[in-house]
Amino acid sequence: MENEKLEKLLMDLGLSEGESKVYLVSLGMGPATILKISRATDIKRTTIYSIVEALKQKGLMAIEIKGWKKLFVAESPEKLDVISENRRKELKSNLPRLLSIYNLKGEEGFIKYYEGIAGVKSVYERLIHDIKPKDNYMVIADQELWYNLDQKYFSDFIRRRARLNINIRMLLCDSEIARKHKKFERNYNEEIRILPKGTGFTANIIITPQKIVFHQLTQPIMVLVVENKSIIKTHQEIFDMIWNSVAI
Repeated sequence: MENEKLEKLLMDLGLSEGESKVYLVSLGMGPATILKISRATDIKRTTIYSIVEALKQKGLMAIEIKGWKKLFVAESPEKLDVISENRRKELKSNLPRLLSIYNLKGEEGFIKYYEGIAGVKSVYERLIHDIKPKDNYMVIADQELWYNLDQKYFSDFIRRRARLNINIRMLLCDSEIARKHKKFERNYNEEIRILPKGTGFTANIIITPQKIVFHQLTQPIMVLVVENKSIIKTHQEIFDMIWNSVAI
């Protein structure tokens, strides 16, 4: 069982199943012939040659010559740390390429769906991570329903959002919480307008230059994230139209 865990660890570092098995066996055997390694691992001798060569290329196996015999010996496990570091460096160097692929969504854009409060929070965290300085952050919301989902989290979210250098405008349904929040709008880097009495929503809408978030506030709690330039532009225009029609 212990060996299985170690083999999986080695495979996570990029070794094949055969390489992992041969390396682990060789660690305990010391210098050994191909035949001895083959018998200990129950892997064909012809296959062992290619596995040992692969381990040599990775710096995990060395050759010792004793008399007329060629023996193979595992290098110190400390070499694994070098492999791990190299893999991290390789990932880091290729990360821009991976991100560019991730961002190639085309003009048509896409829709993502998240369910449950944990999924909702992940979307809000991504919102403040992706937004850029001076960007517009527009909200149409029922703040009372929003707070009721998790007041502690959303209060903290507002404080963290306030520290960003962005333009926050909010259209809030009329409620005691909304009017109280408006009194402190400057503290939170916000500009708030209260919608006419009787206006109600069961979903919040958040519009940024990168995406639109539709956050359903009633069960089932869920979020739709839309990334489409034309849809974003349309909702920005609708927001501005409502904003200009609401009394300050």
